[in-house]
Amino acid sequence: MPADAAVLDRTAPLYERVRRVIPPIEWPVFAEDIDAILALKRRRNAVVLAHNYQTPEIFHCVADIVGDSLALAREATRVDAEVIVLAGVHFMAETAKLLNPGKTVLIPDLGAGCSLAGSITPADVRLLRARHPGVPVVAYVNTSAAVKAESDICCTSGNVRKVVESLGAPRVILLPDEYLAQNVAKETGVEVITWAGHCEVHARFTAAEIRQLRRENPGVVVLAHPECSPEVVAEADFAGSTAMMSDFVGRNRPARVALITECSMSDNVAAQHPGVSFVRPCNLCPHMKRITLPKIRAALEEMRHEVTIAPEVADRARRAVERMLAI
Repeated sequence: MPADAAVLDRTAPLYERVRRVIPPIEWPVFAEDIDAILALKRRRNAVVLAHNYQTPEIFHCVADIVGDSLALAREATRVDAEVIVLAGVHFMAETAKLLNPGKTVLIPDLGAGCSLAGSITPADVRLLRARHPGVPVVAYVNTSAAVKAESDICCTSGNVRKVVESLGAPRVILLPDEYLAQNVAKETGVEVITWAGHCEVHARFTAAEIRQLRRENPGVVVLAHPECSPEVVAEADFAGSTAMMSDFVGRNRPARVALITECSMSDNVAAQHPGVSFVRPCNLCPHMKRITLPKIRAALEEMRHEVTIAPEVADRARRAVERMLAI
């Protein structure tokens, strides 16, 4: 239901943050939920953590902390609020719970999963250990808490190289993203044993698409996520996590840029950098898009979809995450 005049007046400063990416005609539909969420956060002593792939009305208007998986994991350890709403996918909510065992962590939609997290089980990790005795296991943060519990240390796309090199081992098992593992193996020279998991967003990009993008947009700067295939990464000007991409745009201010990642990333960065033109060859993440303003509002109204982790799993998974954060 569109917002009334009082709500529009209260939320007008927030619209200024997103007016470049949200048309004025759409704002009244968002404003009612945004106004309610802000009031509910005060009432519940709650914060919203939002991943970079969330839509602009969430990312810029109701989130208290935003970032990539590494940033959200770090910031989750500093949260003073009693309630954390994770505007992202389930493994991120689990990570927030691991680092805040005494707080209430909510996920607005239980169906917000991840193709990578769903590609591997704890039994798979145990089998890999049996096949490769003594080889350290690095679990990408895009895994369930149960998989993290079977691992030695976690990583994100932002710190994977640092984590792999910190182990000082000639061989490591890096799971479950095969492309991330292949890309970091090229960077480090470490032999990386992979698992055949892929991000359903980034795996769809091809090197041919990047070449066509350059032909159609001369001078465009191409930034790729390392969950893309090595062939796509080789065609890019820069590869890095979503936070690294955003920092690159802020530092270098390219006239025209293409972010080879999830669609909302370009919208969120574009809202912050009005002088940069964005080419958008993006793919949607169906899981991230399950998180909406009405669902965040309902989560806070009803305190629904609380994330819980069995203590025997949580203790072991927490150690793997904390080892990563200590690097």
